[in-house]
Amino acid sequence: MSANSFKYLMQDMSEPEGFQLMGGTLAVYSARSPGKLTDNEDAAAVLPCGDDCGVLIVADGMGGGAVGEQASRIAVESIKSEVDQQIDGDDTILRSAILNGLESGNQEILDLGVGAATTIAAVEIQGHLIRPYHVGDSSILVVGQRGKIKLQTVAHSPVSLAVEAGILDDAEAMHHEDRHLVTNMLGTPDMRIEIGSTIQLSRFDTVLLATDGLFDNMAIEEVVERIRKGPLLQGLEQVIEVTASRMENSEDGVPSKPDDLTIIAFRLNSPA
Repeated sequence: MSANSFKYLMQDMSEPEGFQLMGGTLAVYSARSPGKLTDNEDAAAVLPCGDDCGVLIVADGMGGGAVGEQASRIAVESIKSEVDQQIDGDDTILRSAILNGLESGNQEILDLGVGAATTIAAVEIQGHLIRPYHVGDSSILVVGQRGKIKLQTVAHSPVSLAVEAGILDDAEAMHHEDRHLVTNMLGTPDMRIEIGSTIQLSRFDTVLLATDGLFDNMAIEEVVERIRKGPLLQGLEQVIEVTASRMENSEDGVPSKPDDLTIIAFRLNSPA
């Protein structure tokens, strides 16, 4: 398998998969919402750029069925195309490739003229350094082995902004009737890209990217406890089990929002 040509797009996996790539361990999963008959509107990719660098992407299409699936795949493929053209492991070029891919993907989705849109979360990996990018409410989380949260992106939504402002607490936000509203996405003329600062990963730090099907059904501390230590694939399996159970079984006081679910988790194999 050539690093320059590798592409991993996920659709309806029966169980999560794990493998070694980009100097670390990866665990990936994507599936349609329970009972859903239309397309999985999520898309994702793992794009290696060398032995210890690459890009991780998850996207959550909007618009319903094939329209949402088309939007998320356009976004992922646009970034992949730019990365393929500029691979040489240079930080500036990789950053430019991601930004150019997001902008060209946004325009291509707009040109469809069918009301398609997608959120997206991407992480570039350069050895022990990472940088996050996101548009909308797909999430990026970085957590240490002891449970310290080193990064948690803020969704581009009214409810998330209310939490940041102290108007709502996390529990209220989890059950808020407007939680599904998103104010920023690819497929709109005013799309904006939020770029984070570089973060140096320490040994055993875990990076997780997920569509909103995860954090609409699990509190962040529940996810952290399951992914912070132990085998990465095993931790992801536990997260999926809980999320799927809640999607399928509604209980008073417990979040339950059936949705497509896509997750990529990454952990370095060597210490910084």
